[in-house]
This record gives sequence, C-alpha cells and structure tokens, in this order.
Amino acid sequence: MFLRFSAPTALEYFGSLVQSDDHFPLLEAATSLAQDEYPELDVQQVLGDVDQLLARLKRRLPADASALQKLRLLSQFFFSDLGFGGNVNNYYDPDNSYINAMLKTRRGIPISLAVLWLELASGLGLNARGVAFPGHFMVKVNLPKGQVVIDPFSGQSLSREELSERLEPFRQRRLADSDGDSDYDTPIGLYLQTAPPRDIISRMLHNLKEIHRTQEDWPRLIAVVDRLIVLHPDAWSEYRDRGLAWAVQGQAARAVPDLEQYLAHTEAAPDIDGVTQRLAQLRRQTQ
Repeated sequence: MFLRFSAPTALEYFGSLVQSDDHFPLLEAATSLAQDEYPELDVQQVLGDVDQLLARLKRRLPADASALQKLRLLSQFFFSDLGFGGNVNNYYDPDNSYINAMLKTRRGIPISLAVLWLELASGLGLNARGVAFPGHFMVKVNLPKGQVVIDPFSGQSLSREELSERLEPFRQRRLADSDGDSDYDTPIGLYLQTAPPRDIISRMLHNLKEIHRTQEDWPRLIAVVDRLIVLHPDAWSEYRDRGLAWAVQGQAARAVPDLEQYLAHTEAAPDIDGVTQRLAQLRRQTQ
C-alpha cells in the first residue's frame, strides 16, 4: 500500500506555528511571513543562518561575561559589525519586513530588526523582550541594576526623558481625539509593557497590510489578511477587509461569505450600513 503525503501550504505551515501561545516560535513565524513573496524560501535555512550569527557572537563572549557585557557585545556585533539598521531611504519596502531579505540587505524596520535582535539576545541568555511602543517598536533588557530600552532602528539606548519626548506626538493626538481628556499622567512604564509574540507577528502583518492597501495591491493584501485570520480567527474586521478586497477584484462569490461573516459578528460598527449595501450588490452579481 502506498501512502500519499502532501506538503503543507505556506498558510498551513504558518497555522501550525501560531496555534498555541506556549513556546511560540517567534523567529520562525516571522520568517515564514516571507513565503507569500518568496514561495521557494527555505525557512529552516534562514533559521540556520541566524544560528551561525549567534555562534559567531558567542565565540567573542568571555565565559564570565555579565549581563551588561553581553548587552554591549550584542549591540557592537549587531549594529556596528554586521551593520544592521533602519532602512531610512525606503522605509515602506515590503522586504523590510522579511527576515530573509533583511539578513541580506542588513536593513529593516523597527519590528523586524527587533525580532532578529531578540533571537540573538535570547541566545546569549539575556532577559530581553519586545515593546509595542506607540508608533515605533522597541526592545528592552532587564539587567541586575535596571532596565535598558533600545531603539532597534538605530541601536540607541533611550532614557526616560527621551522616551517621554517620543511619546509627545502620540499624547497630543490622544488629547485632540479625547475632547480635552489628557493621559499625560499615565506612567511611562505602561507604554513599555512586554509585547507577546502573537502581538508582534500581528503588528508585522498589519504593517504589510497597510503597505499593500496603500499600493492597492489586493492579491498581496489578501494573502496577508489570510494570515491575520489564522492568527486571530475572531478578528471580524479582517473578514470585512478581505471581502472588500475580493470585491475590488471582481470576485463576488469569494467576497460574499467574508462580508456575511463580518456582519454576523458585528452589531454597532459605524460601517454596517455601507457593508450591508455592498453585500447586497455582490449577492445580486452572484445570482
């Protein structure tokens, strides 16, 4: 008897990685995002390349290195020796979000740089985490004498005053949107809470989604939303967005179920009437 086995699709593989929050493989999940753009990508090869970087780093590490020494060595290795940094000339290039491309160009955006940096930091035994700072992803390291917050885009270590400065535009927008209710008394520590791996992947996907939406690249946007729905099955607005993207491409039969799903789970959204009308139009097209 011959058994036939088919390799999982890229989306099925991604689903297997993110199905549980226990031992969530952040780097592997982040690397797999590029498989929509690079179908032949060998994710395990990329992980092996990162392991080689970690091995090079460890060879430079004294056996009795303190946490602070490890952090300084990592910063030197990552930002200076390897030359990783922010892509200031082409910030919205999707390749900035793909780990395989970033390993070649040494350029990325804060969150993708952070994912790679965190993998190396973890390999050194540092207590490092991602931080979903408003508008700009950060990393933090807990040391025996305090916490260090680093901008992965530049490698800069930021003081509380500098972090507060960076928060100012966000606070001003919040103030304008809240009819005068200020959140200036909110402790800065609340903005430095650890971002769980699932949230990091979600933020990476939303970055890609916004790039594709701006470029009106609907097939790529749909591929990203497929992953967001796998990551957050009850994110009903993603069904709406995917349905509307299908509709723009003239795929009414695919758009209808997604918009029905959205309306079935949404009661008070301001766009309900508009989505209901669009759904009615699409249903007529499929009759």
